[in-house]
Amino acid sequence: MFQFIHAADVHLDSPLIGLEQYEGAPVEEIRGASRRALGRLVELAIDREVAFVVIAGDLYDGDWKDHNTGLFFVGQAARLREAGIPLFVISGNHDAESAMTKSLRLPKNPNGSNMMLSHRKVETVRLDEFGVAIHGRGFDQPKLTDNVTEQYPAATPGLFNLGLLHTSLDSESEDQHARYAPCRLADLESKQYDYWALGHIHQRTDACRGANAYYSGNLQGRHIRETGAKGCHLVTVDSGGRADVRFEPLDVMRWEHVRLDATDAEDGEALLDRFAEQLARLDQRHGGMPLAMRVTVSGRCRLHDQLASQPAHWRREVQAQALSASGGRVWIEKVRFRTSPDVSLADMLQADGPIAEVAKYFDELRQDDERLLGLAGELDDLMRKLPDELRMGQEAIDWTRPANVRDLLAEVEPLLLGRLLDQESGS
Repeated sequence: MFQFIHAADVHLDSPLIGLEQYEGAPVEEIRGASRRALGRLVELAIDREVAFVVIAGDLYDGDWKDHNTGLFFVGQAARLREAGIPLFVISGNHDAESAMTKSLRLPKNPNGSNMMLSHRKVETVRLDEFGVAIHGRGFDQPKLTDNVTEQYPAATPGLFNLGLLHTSLDSESEDQHARYAPCRLADLESKQYDYWALGHIHQRTDACRGANAYYSGNLQGRHIRETGAKGCHLVTVDSGGRADVRFEPLDVMRWEHVRLDATDAEDGEALLDRFAEQLARLDQRHGGMPLAMRVTVSGRCRLHDQLASQPAHWRREVQAQALSASGGRVWIEKVRFRTSPDVSLADMLQADGPIAEVAKYFDELRQDDERLLGLAGELDDLMRKLPDELRMGQEAIDWTRPANVRDLLAEVEPLLLGRLLDQESGS
């Protein structure tokens, strides 16, 4: 029996998006999150005396600002070598973007083998002490579009065969992950490997059990699209070659999306009390770990007019409540208001007059994808005038997707209807 660690998508020194401009946030702690997560990976490997560690691509996050990023990794790799633990890494699409990554000289493994496997062809490394054959190949260019599984050899008889691959597996690819080195589940199954250590998709999954293929996810969440616990797989292989896979969290701070229901809240104090209760539950669930969160306030409520007309004020109130209730362990990345007036849409649709006409227009529009895309097209000129940070990057909106336009309508509709109701009532 032996154990090994499967990790991927370290993205060393990648920034945690949305927090560094946060007043009072521990900037150095935030910047060092990926380093601390990697350090915890090495500590886990040493504590468990694992047979080896594999990293399935994207060790780095593109070009480094300086050589300190690479030097930090060399130091962590040296710790594994001193503990007698081999490390095997393949380059991913982000690694291939950096010339410095390719020029950095890594230490040798305890058995003299290279830590970084070839990016030109599939390389097989045998660890006869454990009866293991590791097959892997990295990216030789940032946008590798070939199905490289065709180059992987069939399983070596009598050994535990591990495939190391950075890929967009058809069944697991998501919109925010570019389709690099794509393959199908059948491609992996055909090799008859005992374990496929996959990288590129940042969401941990074992949905590919039929092919013994697993995404361990990334070590540390970097933005609001990477919520929940992050870490690695600790894999135990029994004498019959069967692998038992267990997730080990390694992150040092987590991202959460909190949905705060304002329905029937009598006033702002009641709403903030509800938020404090949710914070307490999250704090208990995550064991007091620092949290970065996005809060979406929704529901029909009397507070709608206040929230819609004074979003900056209520955003500060939410931030203050988070800092106070958590002892400074929770930071608010963003607050979104999706509330609606304390009048049902059904009542508006049945009424007469301009408000009913506007409500009916929104109701029809959100059910027609073609009209939604037409509305997005009409906004093109306005979009081109927006600053780059709103048109590109993690927070950019893809207007070619009806669901995104529908989300925008959900934000605009209650604000517009609320103002029309105010005017009608003479307020």
